[in-house]
Amino acid sequence: MLVTQILNTKKSNGVVMVTQNTPVKEVADVLSARNIGSVVISSDGQIPEGIVSERDVVRAISKHGEAALEFQTSAIMTRNPYTCEPSATADDVLSLMTEKRFRHIPVMENGRLVGIITQGDVVKAKLSEVSMEKDALENMITGCW
Repeated sequence: MLVTQILNTKKSNGVVMVTQNTPVKEVADVLSARNIGSVVISSDGQIPEGIVSERDVVRAISKHGEAALEFQTSAIMTRNPYTCEPSATADDVLSLMTEKRFRHIPVMENGRLVGIITQGDVVKAKLSEVSMEKDALENMITGCW
């Protein structure tokens, strides 16, 4: 399964973006309101300069207390995030996410941001793929084509 297929199954390919100057409190509000786990940091809406996840917000609050909510996003973002292309395989992306310990990856095509997928998106796609393979094998064995 390819990343492009995963993007096609998502309800929305829209990537929620903020700038490096956005206050952390505003990022937390966006994450909560949209029920998402990360936002991409981009000044031009095309190139990801960073990414901020729920974990980043929690770590900043744990370390700096309530003052962290007034920080600019640039203070807590992961700079130059890993990205993938639509032609990447789900297995390769899942391996990278597992190895590097992150759950969200921006998808780039021709130097532009075209979507974002999560570890959950990839796992859901893999489970669907395994289920279809199981059904096909069962049908082959029982002769029900």
